[in-house]
Amino acid sequence: MSGIADDGKAVEVGQLLPELCQEVANGKPWCIALLQTVARWPLPGETVGKRHYRYLVGGEAFDWLLLAERLCEAVGDLIPRQEHEALVFFGQLPIDLSEEEFRHLMGQAKYRAHLNYFYGVILEEILQLVIEEDVRKEQRSRVWENHLSVDEEAFRRLYGSSHRELLCQFRREQDTTDNTTVSLTEVKEFTYWLFKYRLNYCDPAKVASDTHRALGMLRRLEPCRTRCLGNALREPPSVIEIP
Repeated sequence: MSGIADDGKAVEVGQLLPELCQEVANGKPWCIALLQTVARWPLPGETVGKRHYRYLVGGEAFDWLLLAERLCEAVGDLIPRQEHEALVFFGQLPIDLSEEEFRHLMGQAKYRAHLNYFYGVILEEILQLVIEEDVRKEQRSRVWENHLSVDEEAFRRLYGSSHRELLCQFRREQDTTDNTTVSLTEVKEFTYWLFKYRLNYCDPAKVASDTHRALGMLRRLEPCRTRCLGNALREPPSVIEIP
């Protein structure tokens, strides 16, 4: 399998994995070698054995931790298990990199796509939790009234329609089968689609306000998870742009 890396050069995946293993075996810090491999990685998705990896969500949001998981598995025991798990589950690297160093190692194009994933998938899921929390508080204060389910009411407040209606619309646009099961990959694709749907239909000031609320909850939920968030957690923009 081959493709085009961020530097514009044709790359064979079969070449990248042995090179990564060799660099780590020769003593290069594994996280540096891994991020440099991420920068050169040419495939938006692949199937390895029975597992399908989709690294690029919606054609523009890069799930770099999923690719990191794939690369860590390829390197195997050359990476300490504890450090491997810290990266895959918590987004933590074993060395402290500045945001500029992280961006340089990953490459500008993939870094921008990584931010798209952060805002469009991770933070969108957190925002749904924020609104669900609002709904629960209101319902507890009005116990005698009939209510929609919490998640259904949250969806209507955020997007103006039910989960089912929006999922059907998403599947029509993607020309995919409308069935009762939803894969993890489709959940990510749908979440990113919802993010863009909300940007198109909501007032920019409300989008910015919702972003800050979601970031606030994320700080409370994951105070130790910083690398996958980067500067976005510390300095959220007032306007979110999608390339």
